[in-house]
Formats: sequence, C-alpha cells, structure tokens
Amino acid sequence: MGKKLEFTDLDQYLFGQGTHYDIYKKLGAHPTTSGRKKGVYFAVWAPNAQSVSVIGDFNNWDNEANPMVKTGSVGVFEVFVPGAKVGDLYKYYIVGMHGEQLYKADPYAFQSEMRPGTASRVADISYKWNDDQWLENRRDFDEKVSAMSIYEVHPGSWKKHTSTDENKEGFYNYREFARELAKYVKEMGYTHVELMGIAEHPFDGSWGYQVTGYYAPTSRYGTPQDFKYMVDYLHKHKIGVILDWVPAHFPKDAHGLANFDGTAVYEHQDPRQGEHPDWGTKIYNYGRPEVKNFLIANALYWIEECHVDGLRVDAVASMLYLDYGKQDGQWVANKYGDNKNLEAIELFRHLNSVVLGRNKGTVMIAEESTAWPMVTGKAEDGGLGFSLKWNMGWMNDFLEYMKLDPYFRKYNHNKMTFSMMYAYSEKFVLVLSHDEVVHLKCSMLNKMPGYLDDKFKNLKAAYTFMMAHPGKKLLFMGQEFGQLREWSEERELDWYLLGEDNHKDLQSYVKQLLHLYKKYPALYAMDNTPEGFEWINADDGDRSIFSFVRKSPTKRNNILVVCNFTPVERTDYRVGVPKKKQYRLIMNEKGMLDKPVAYKAEKQECDNRDFSFEYPLAPYGVGIFLY
Repeated sequence: MGKKLEFTDLDQYLFGQGTHYDIYKKLGAHPTTSGRKKGVYFAVWAPNAQSVSVIGDFNNWDNEANPMVKTGSVGVFEVFVPGAKVGDLYKYYIVGMHGEQLYKADPYAFQSEMRPGTASRVADISYKWNDDQWLENRRDFDEKVSAMSIYEVHPGSWKKHTSTDENKEGFYNYREFARELAKYVKEMGYTHVELMGIAEHPFDGSWGYQVTGYYAPTSRYGTPQDFKYMVDYLHKHKIGVILDWVPAHFPKDAHGLANFDGTAVYEHQDPRQGEHPDWGTKIYNYGRPEVKNFLIANALYWIEECHVDGLRVDAVASMLYLDYGKQDGQWVANKYGDNKNLEAIELFRHLNSVVLGRNKGTVMIAEESTAWPMVTGKAEDGGLGFSLKWNMGWMNDFLEYMKLDPYFRKYNHNKMTFSMMYAYSEKFVLVLSHDEVVHLKCSMLNKMPGYLDDKFKNLKAAYTFMMAHPGKKLLFMGQEFGQLREWSEERELDWYLLGEDNHKDLQSYVKQLLHLYKKYPALYAMDNTPEGFEWINADDGDRSIFSFVRKSPTKRNNILVVCNFTPVERTDYRVGVPKKKQYRLIMNEKGMLDKPVAYKAEKQECDNRDFSFEYPLAPYGVGIFLY
C-alpha cells in the first residue's frame, strides 16, 4: 500500500516526451489507500476514447459503476476504486472515438487471467530480494571478455508433471522450475539461461512471440512473485537470466493492444506501415512518444523491477526494414525514399543507451538476420548500441555443412571457414536455437548424416568446433543430449533417452565442453579481437580437417583445436604448431582425459609452420591441446 496515486503534470510531460522510464508505476492497477479507504488506483492511456470505465470482480463487471476521469492532454484516464483488491480480475470498458464498445485487458497489467480467459488481474508485485551480491558482481560483468554459454529454454515444455485434475496442463510452477533448472544448468556448466515465452500470450503455439501482456509474466507458471523467486533463485546459484522480448509486433486479439480505443493507438493507422502481411500481426508506431515509452519502460521493468540480466530482442530485422516481408505496394518509404525504418533505429539507440546506461553489466542481444552494419556498434558512432548479435550467417553455413554426407564436405569446406572473414564486424553469439529444431526442420541429431552411431560422432565434432570458434554460445534445450524428435511446445523433452548410452554419452560430452569453455579464457576472453584466433590450416578441404588456435590474453594456456569431419581414420595426421614446446592433449572425441598426454613439437615443416607433431586422428576425431 502506498500514498495516494495520481497522474501528475510531470507524469503527463514525461510520458508525452517518451521518457517516463518507470511509467509502469503509474499506469496499470496499483493497490493503494485513498483517505482511509483501501482500494486500487487504475490508470490507462486511451487518447481518443469518448469514455472509459473499469469493470471487474469488484463491481460485478458493471460498465457504469466506476467511470474513469480523463486527466490532462495526453489522454490518460484514472480512477480509485475502494474495495478493489489484489487478485481481482478486471478489464477496461472503452467507448471508442466512433462509439465502438471495447473490452480491453490492461496493457500495463502485472498479471493476467490464465488462458483462455483474457482479463487482467490486480497484483501485488512486492518481493524481498536476496540477490544483492549477484547484482553487485554483475556490475563487473563484461560480455566482451567474459564466458557466456546460454541454455535456451521454453519453461512449459522443458519438463512437465503428469497432469492431474488440479494441474491439467502439467506445467511446473516458476518456483519448482527454478529449483530443477538451476540444478541442471549448474551441473551442465552453462552460465546463463534464456527463457522463451515469459510475457503473457494467449496462444501456446505462438511460443510466446504473440504478446498481449508485456508487463505480466505468464500465469501458466504462477504469479509475479513466483516469477521473481525464480530469477532470485537462479541468481543465488550464479546463473544469469535472459528473457526473449518481442517489440517487433503484437497480435490482433480483441482484448489486446490493437485498435485500443477504436483508433490505432499502439500501431500505425496505415496498414502498409502497421501490419505484417505474412504474420497477421500489427506493427508498433515507433515514432509515437507514448508507444516508445511503453516499450522502453517495459524493457526497464524486466531488468530493474524483475532483476533479469538481459533481453534477447526478437525479429530486429523486421523492425529495421520498412519492406520486411512485404511486396511492392505493401509498404511506405521513409522521407529519404528508402526502406530504412528511421523511427525503429532511433528507438533501438534510445532503448539500448538507457537500459545499458542505467544497468551496468546487463546485455541487450539482437536477433538480426541481415548484414545491417554496426548492430553492436555504439549509438554515437552510428551503431544501434546492442551488446551482442545472434550470428545467423555462421549458423546457416555451419548447419548446411554438417547436414552434408561427409564425402561432399570437401567441396563445401569454406562454409566452415567463411565466418572468420566477418567474425570481428560485430560482437556475436553463435546460436543453435529453437528455430532450427522445430516442425519439419529435424532435431540437431537427425540433421547429421549416416547411421545413428555416425550421427552422434558428427554432433560431437560439430559441438567441439562450435565451442572453440570465436563468439558466445547458445544451445536450445534437448540438443545437449541428442533429442531425436523435433521440439514441440505441447510435450516435455524426451528425457527418457538418457537411459540409452549414446544419449547419456553425448550429454556428458557437452557438459565437459561447457566446463572446459568456462575454465580457459583462451576460449572466450578474446572473442572480439583478431589477436585471439589463428588458423593453423583453413585449407585442408580434401581431408575435411580444420585446425586453429585460440589465444589467451595472458599468453598462457592457449588452446590448439583439431577437428576431423569425415569417418576416415588419419593415422598419418600431423599438425603444424606456432611454437616449439609441449602440447598437452586434454580432450578428444571420447571426452576429457583423466591425465593430459604430452605431444612434443619437432622441427618438421607442416601447415607452413617450422614445427609440428603427429596426432593420429580417429574417424570424426577431435583434439583439444593446451600449450
């Protein structure tokens, strides 16, 4: 409970400027007292409405019981409702500009009714945090030089309970999920989790990418407090939390943001600017200050109010290009006559500078699939200001190569080397995300060629190459143990596969890779500097072997990596090395060695180097050497 709330002149001014960064503390539903009466203060932005009232459990959903008063020129309606309380369901009854009768959920609600219900719920979001130490340490986190291996998780299908009458869906509550996930992630060796589908969404099949409640953690898994407990618990176990965030578009559901007060409030009025024809969704009007404010404050809400450590921003390319996914005649050029969305560019610069400027050590990650320049460049230099960018080019080339019958890989050798031509143009995350293992795309294991035994060997070699290649890492859940089926949000992962030796072995191998990655700065500290990487041989196409070095900033514990991508044994293999010294084999295709095996470099020319040593390569063999 707090002091009497009202939407003041200062609130009007800041909101109208698009710089009211904690607007969520004013708009929405806030339990409070007025005089001596306990109740709830409601405020909603509906600039073109003829009238607005709040309806809910507290007034028997009576359209006329609690009319709201328009305050100031910006178009905010407010009312205090005595007797309304935490847990009550509510909506706004809006008479639109042209007399339309609309029943809308609250865009700023902290909690929503469980689908298929569409009402908002009055929530108390207070929580006693225990992660001060984490937040303090986070200030020193620098993604450019820190280890970052991300486990991408869809909470509703990671694990499920057997359904019961009380829990028909079988969903884990955020609290149970936190405990199970923390244990697994810690054991595996990931540094961060990235959670899909957290903001409220009506349709499970959208995986959470069609958001109706931007400020509400989905009620599928519990309350806002349950959600905060999950973040707190993961922090306690030294695991960073990244959320998927979707500012690119929103669905047309009647209770949502579309046509909010009978007019285009959040979206553009012109369908050529305000609709995605392919996706059937609305596009935000990024030039409108109150809309920009809604999105920027929402990013800050998750980071400052809910303590998350970063946001992965979905579908950035669709925001940057006015003609994205559109035919001629379906889009409008900018004032210079080209296809750049100037308002979205400005939004990104504003968003990233505010979020990262106010929250040192957090990250903003762009899912951007084109060659747009300087996505991770500084805003003041003409960049967009993101911390990191998903490396979709690497992912496409890597998967195309790995899918090939090993016989044909020699003709596609450059697919694995090309990424180093642009490796330092942005700060990258190498991703094998949910998008690569969904309907008709095959699971990661089933993308691999050959019999089942070969598939596992291919995947081990692939993951080794990925973990050693410059860039932060992301793996989607299930890929670490060789899920056979494609991912579906409707069922849990096939954990029973871990009863089989080859799946258990792959999981153990990935775990060893992840721990190795965290242990040696050579594998992450110089991801973004050319001095951190050196090919030994990038041209061994005939044998489909790659060899390269990752260097550490201290010049100690550098790492030499060799990967053989054919089922052919190379008993005569010899690798050139940078220096005449001992190279200690610490991991091969079978996993970590109990005791490193030393290989002494001899003065024998190989790979254009003066020194080399022999290392017989097994079929699909790998070698990770420390020197």
